[in-house]
Amino acid sequence: MTGRMTRPALLMLAALAMLGAAPAFAGGTYGPGVSDTEIKLGQTMPYSGFASSVSSIGKGELAYFAKVNAEGGVNGRKITLISLDDGYSPPRTVEQTRRLVEQDNVLFIFGSLGTAPNAAIRKYLNGRKVPQLFINSGATEMANPELYPWTMKWMPSLRLEGRIYAQYILQDKPDAKIGVLYQNDDFGRDYLSGFIDGLGPDGETRILGKEAYETTDPTITSQLIKLRGRGVDTLFLITQGKFSVQGIRAGREQFGPDATLIVPTVATSMVGILQPAGLDNAKGVISASLTKNPADKSWANDPGYLGYLAFMKQYLPDADPADAGYSTGYTEAQAIIEVIKQCGDELTRENVMKQATSIRGMSLPMLIPGITVTTGPADYNPIKQMRLQRFDGEQWVLFGEPTGG
Repeated sequence: MTGRMTRPALLMLAALAMLGAAPAFAGGTYGPGVSDTEIKLGQTMPYSGFASSVSSIGKGELAYFAKVNAEGGVNGRKITLISLDDGYSPPRTVEQTRRLVEQDNVLFIFGSLGTAPNAAIRKYLNGRKVPQLFINSGATEMANPELYPWTMKWMPSLRLEGRIYAQYILQDKPDAKIGVLYQNDDFGRDYLSGFIDGLGPDGETRILGKEAYETTDPTITSQLIKLRGRGVDTLFLITQGKFSVQGIRAGREQFGPDATLIVPTVATSMVGILQPAGLDNAKGVISASLTKNPADKSWANDPGYLGYLAFMKQYLPDADPADAGYSTGYTEAQAIIEVIKQCGDELTRENVMKQATSIRGMSLPMLIPGITVTTGPADYNPIKQMRLQRFDGEQWVLFGEPTGG
């Protein structure tokens, strides 16, 4: 017996060596949903139901990834976004998300919409250590790295936005007779909390009336009639989807043309909200924004806006670029592409979170000048400023400077 190995033994050792190297391909380390040619992401979006008007966010993201893929992908890999309808129903969100993780084996969840839907899947995703990134919610609870280190929101804090509107009222309408209509869930209560806090120590007493609605209600007319009966002349509509349409239309009917109507940034879509509500009814409505509104003609010669228009013309030719949902999706998709680029060939869930929590002053073409993206291991609030805007009957017009409330 000699020390020389036989040919079969050598072949077996070579095979074992190849098996040991199986997790690494093309010099990289891959997590679920990643191959040499593809990166699979997942999301849920309300393509049906009362909030379907904001599903243009998801459509914008899908189109942007199509653009990225047409240009060669990210480090040679195509992005596949599996975007499923949840109808803004938390139980359905849970069902669809489990499918994305357990059957479709996505690398991470990106851009799912809604506070209640995202809250319903947060514990599940964190338990499995699946990143839940740049979700379309501004709820304060969605930025809690100590309890939920795998969940990061995209939108500015709802409480911050609520404080911004309160400070606007204090500065411009100190004698306002304030009423609030709010969605009776975490989305509505978070906005309301920030709004009351922004009004100061006597915030509660400054509000003449608060009325809640359920997402299953057919209309909000009765709530608005109650607020009108309390003499309200300044109305904060913490609404979304069809309830924003109803709120603006009925708000003008109930409170008159001189009343101040304020809506959250999710209720600013020209196509999804303002046109159905009636542009005359929407005239004078106040809101806030973090992106250049496509319906604001002041950006007509802005390079970032022109790039967005070119993208829309090529990849969404039948869509209206004035729908702010598309520009939101376009911007969020650009941000996540930068995170993926920074991952290089280490495309694991752990490294995705590491890169997502290491963003420093990222500027994006459709963000309002002065607003950037910054995160850290203990900072899960990527965007911390907004700017007020007023609808003039034809377009949104920015005023003031970016503020953090």
